Amino acid sequence: MPAILPLVGRLAAALRIAPDFTARAVERWEVSPGGSFAFPRAVMLPGMLDRIRGTEFGSHADTVLALIRDDPRPIAPTLGLRFRDVDLIDGVLHAGLAAWHLRPRRSRWALPRRPDLALTGAIYETWVGNRWFGNWLMDDCETWPLAAATGMPVTTRPPGRSHEPRYEALLGMAPRRIGDAHFDELIVFDDHANNPGRMARAAARRDRLLAGRRADPHPGVWLMRGATGDARILTNEEEIAERLAVRHGFRVIWPERHGVDELLDLCAGARVVAGVEGSQLVHGQAILAAGGGFLTVQPPDRVTAALKLMSDRLDQRFALVVAHGDMHRFHAPLDDIEATLDLLA
Repeated sequence: MPAILPLVGRLAAALRIAPDFTARAVERWEVSPGGSFAFPRAVMLPGMLDRIRGTEFGSHADTVLALIRDDPRPIAPTLGLRFRDVDLIDGVLHAGLAAWHLRPRRSRWALPRRPDLALTGAIYETWVGNRWFGNWLMDDCETWPLAAATGMPVTTRPPGRSHEPRYEALLGMAPRRIGDAHFDELIVFDDHANNPGRMARAAARRDRLLAGRRADPHPGVWLMRGATGDARILTNEEEIAERLAVRHGFRVIWPERHGVDELLDLCAGARVVAGVEGSQLVHGQAILAAGGGFLTVQPPDRVTAALKLMSDRLDQRFALVVAHGDMHRFHAPLDDIEATLDLLA
């Protein structure tokens, strides 16, 4: 039969009167405590911030602050939230008129039908994790242990392609994969802050991915972005990669040409992981040792601190070179790359 409340909820959202989904929780508890913590500022050359013309995932002011702030600040706890009587329809959780999006809907205004499947479960996925591989590996896979601990982890994410199945195997991830469903009881997690509990889970994931691998120290890796993923082309990327290989002993890696085990073996032990900002970098970031350098090259009108938050979580040193150009085609001076590497030394 048709499910009317989700359709009414869509209308409420369009009119900006939809209620907050989290307010519908019947119980909430602290999984990991927060507190006041400090993280180091980004490593960069003088004048880099002046090159920024636009930002992603945050305002200009918030992005710059995330890059330069190194004083103690409040860090939120990780929370568990329990809901009852929730419908999952077309990638959206509905609790009354409130909605929580896990992925883009296939149909915006089609009349939804009440799901036949009824179950109890814990969801660990997020909209950004379903959109970008890097967030899936570095965020959703980090929340996975919390859902797994409930004994009923579920996900709308279909069986993965490319590198995902092997990562799931290495991390012991075996969720129940579902489509539309009714949850008699549902647990979700507010797991976005770099509190000690989340940092411990990130370190445990690193240890698990490195288990059984040789991690002999070596200068670093440059993970090529090329033309993969969203169009962000560093026009002199091959020139930079060659310079780093010849002068600095870096390994140059095309991630799409290797399986997960090869990638982890190549990246293990790197003192620096570098490349164009993007999901391909997380193959190295996920196993980069505490204190290691993580260098991102970013276009001037799409600067983001998202990967810095992940580096902070793993106690790595984040470095930034803002290139010249636009978000689709940009150029980074070789001298800027090498001088920033010197700062990481």
